[in-house]
Amino acid sequence: MIRSGLLGRSILASRSPELHEKEAQALGLDLSYELFDFTARSLTDDDLALTMAGLVEQGFSGFNVTYPFKQAIIPLLDELDESAAAVGAVNTVAIRDGRLIGFNTDMTGFRGSLMDGLPGAALDRVIQLGAGGAGAAVATALLSLNVKTLVLVDVDAARASALAADLIERFPAAAVVPCMPDQLDTSNANGIVNATPIGMNGKPGMPLPSSAIETRHWVADIIYFPPETELLRVAKSKQCRTINGVGMVVGQAARAFEIITGCPADAARMLQSLD
Repeated sequence: MIRSGLLGRSILASRSPELHEKEAQALGLDLSYELFDFTARSLTDDDLALTMAGLVEQGFSGFNVTYPFKQAIIPLLDELDESAAAVGAVNTVAIRDGRLIGFNTDMTGFRGSLMDGLPGAALDRVIQLGAGGAGAAVATALLSLNVKTLVLVDVDAARASALAADLIERFPAAAVVPCMPDQLDTSNANGIVNATPIGMNGKPGMPLPSSAIETRHWVADIIYFPPETELLRVAKSKQCRTINGVGMVVGQAARAFEIITGCPADAARMLQSLD
C-alpha cells in the first residue's frame, strides 16, 4: 500500500484524492490519499512538524502541501530538490528512508497550463496577485516565459519585496516590481494572474476590483475549485481570454504522483478524471 496525502487548510473539497487514487488504479497500484485539513482537525500551524513526523512513522511515501504551508515547511525538511530551491516553496514532499525531501511541481504545472491555454498571450507587463508559496512558483514560471515586467501585488509588503528581490537576482533581464493593492494599476498590463486563495471554495470574492479588468487583458486563476471563480466570471463577461487552475493542478499532480510513487503518470488521463 502506497500512502500519500495533502496538508493544508480548507481542503476538504480538494479533488486530489480522486486524481491520485484513480491514476494509481489505472496503473495497477494500491494507493490511498488522505486529506489533513488543519482547520477541520482543529490543528494550529505549529502542529505541522508533529503531523509530518506522524506521516513518517505511519509509513507514508510522501505528501502534497498547500496553503498556508508551502514556505513554512522548508525549515522542517531534510533536503530540497533543485525545483524547490529555485522557487523557494514546496508543494510535494517525498519520504525516503525517513528523510523528508521537498519538491516544487507548481512552477512547471502553471507554465504548461499558460502555454497550452493561452497560446500567444502578450507578456510585456503582467500583474500577479499574491506573493506567497504558490505566487513564488507562478512568478518563476512567468519570468521563465520572458515576461518583461512583473508587478507583484500582495497585502504583505515585506513578502512582496522579498520575493521581488529574489526574482530579480535570478532573472536580471526582467523588471520585478512589488506593489500594495491600493497602488494597483492595470491600465498598462497585458495579463492578470490570481495566485491568492481568494475565490476558492470557502474564500469567496475577488482579489481586485472588477473595474480593473478590461477586455484586452488575459486573466489566469490558479484556483481550480470552483472551476469558474468570480474573477473568471467577470473576466469572461468582458470577453477576456481566460484559463482556470485545472491545467496547473493536473500538471503539478502528475509530477507529484511520479515523485511520490516512482511511477510515471498520464496527465491526459488525470485531466479526464478531474473533468
